[in-house]
Amino acid sequence: MQESSKNLLRIALRKRRQDLPLNLVQEDSARIRANLLSLERIRLASSVMLYLPARGEVDTWPLLDHFWARGSEVLLPGCRDNAPGIMDAYCVTSREELGPGCFGLIEPQAERARLVPSPEPEVIILPALAFDRRGYRLGFGGGYYDRFLPTLGHAPLLVGPAYAFQVLDSIPVEPWDRPVEMIVTPESILHIPMER
Repeated sequence: MQESSKNLLRIALRKRRQDLPLNLVQEDSARIRANLLSLERIRLASSVMLYLPARGEVDTWPLLDHFWARGSEVLLPGCRDNAPGIMDAYCVTSREELGPGCFGLIEPQAERARLVPSPEPEVIILPALAFDRRGYRLGFGGGYYDRFLPTLGHAPLLVGPAYAFQVLDSIPVEPWDRPVEMIVTPESILHIPMER
């Protein structure tokens, strides 16, 4: 029952996001990026893992330029061929290392970008269809981040960029779900108290 309610929520949120006018995506994304970079822990991170946007997601492309200009390590996920639900981290130093990937996404190209077998990003900016006020994330249903995060040997700062409509009071949670510590919207930065 829980999985069917999550899937219905995914369908509704994906449609709402894809229907956003381009000018709103651009304006809200710029405000979200400004809020992200107002936080010293993010702005000055020496290693950060980002996602590249697709289908109306919050635009992260300018963040690559920010971190490259700082000399930070920029990691991007790449889906593993013939291994559904598994992704790797690649260090990317220029746009020339990117190309078409799974699900119509732009991804690091294995022959050009450097695979990082044991990544240690200080910050991970996670994509999602929604976050709730406890920091839990409604992903796209593939389980990529659910499998990736437990492989890390440390605890990076997990941050969720979101349009205002993507912040919900509550979403269904699984035992393995890991909340983000911050949700960054165009209007605010929501700090999630972590239960230790």
